[in-house]
Parts: sequence; C-alpha cells; structure tokens
Amino acid sequence: LVTSAMVYGAAQDNPVPLPEDSAVAAEPDTGIVGDHLEIEALVRRSLRSHPGLEVTVLRPAAVVGPGIDSVVTRHFEAPRLLSVKGCSPRWQFCHVDDLISVLELAALGSVSGVVAVGSEGWLEQEQVEELSGLRRFELPAGLTFGTAQRLHRLGITPAPATDLHYVVYPWVVDCAALRDAGWKPAWSNEAALTQLLELREGRHAVVGRRLSGK
Repeated sequence: LVTSAMVYGAAQDNPVPLPEDSAVAAEPDTGIVGDHLEIEALVRRSLRSHPGLEVTVLRPAAVVGPGIDSVVTRHFEAPRLLSVKGCSPRWQFCHVDDLISVLELAALGSVSGVVAVGSEGWLEQEQVEELSGLRRFELPAGLTFGTAQRLHRLGITPAPATDLHYVVYPWVVDCAALRDAGWKPAWSNEAALTQLLELREGRHAVVGRRLSGK
C-alpha cells in the first residue's frame, strides 16, 4: 500500500527527521490526507481481523517526477513561496523512480511493515530559494490558514487549508528501514527539486489553484 508521509502530520514542532514509528498525527480532512488516513485505518483493522495477513505500507515524502500533480508541486508554480512567519519549512522529496524501486523491494519481501521513502536528508528554505530563484512571501499563520479555509469553502481553491501545512511546516522522514535493507535513493533532494522546477515551466498556481495567463 502506498500512502504518504503526510499521515505523520506537518507541524512547527515536528522533530527533523521524524522516525518511522512516529504517531500518525495528521488532521483528518476532505482532501488527499484524509484519504490516506482512512485507507491506513482500514489496513490496521484488516490486520486485526486476519492475523496471517501481511501488509507493507510505503509512506513517501513529497513525490515529484513526470505526471505528478500535488499541493507540493503546485506550491512551486506560484510566483512566490508562501511561508508562515516564525517558521521555516524543511524540504524532502521522493522521486517517482525511487518510489518504484522501493515497490520492487516490497514485492520481493525485502522490506515490510511501515516504510518511509525519500531522498537522504533535507533542504533548508534558503537552499530552496537559491535553487529555485523564488522569494518567500510571509504571512501570519492565522491569516494564512483562515483565508485559505474561506477560499476552500467558497470553492475557489481545490484543497482544504490543512493541506497548506505541508508547504509551510516540516514533515521530513527518516528512512531507517530502507537504510537497514541497503537501499539508497538514486535522486538527491537537489536533483528532485531541479526536475520539479523544470516540469513547472509554463504553469501558474496560487494556493493550489491553477491559473492561466498572467
């Protein structure tokens, strides 16, 4: 099962990195995070009902690559990088090629249980700004999430306000199980971000909503 490291939740006081056995602390919502939480809950119930069943749950960091469209990828289609005053996010990516290689490991039984997937380490906000050439746009947390929630209720933005947590707060994961299995990512965070920036050319988004023209 492939869900997302988003299930750990993005929070200002998250340890960097988060251990794989950290609590599932994301807020249930009507977006993709809520879907991930629901399907993982179904897996836990299935394991209790069927003791012989084995399920490997892969929780990738922010997935990037051709064809990937998410709140994180659209964040980099904006003219500025939204940030919350007093908090600096850390950025970790998972290239889709690396995710596929881990799916192969899981199919072969080389890893099992809950497995975090991502590039090694993370990028600081300053590194992201330098690589992207984008500047940040800082707002107070209350104004940011309050406005985003109102826009979502009006149908102007596609994702609930809680999705914005994942572009302003850290949710970096420690890929201990894969490291112990001898797996290493082929893509660094820098290389994954560089490809993400190349793929965004000609696209424009604000608070997750795609816009056309200027």
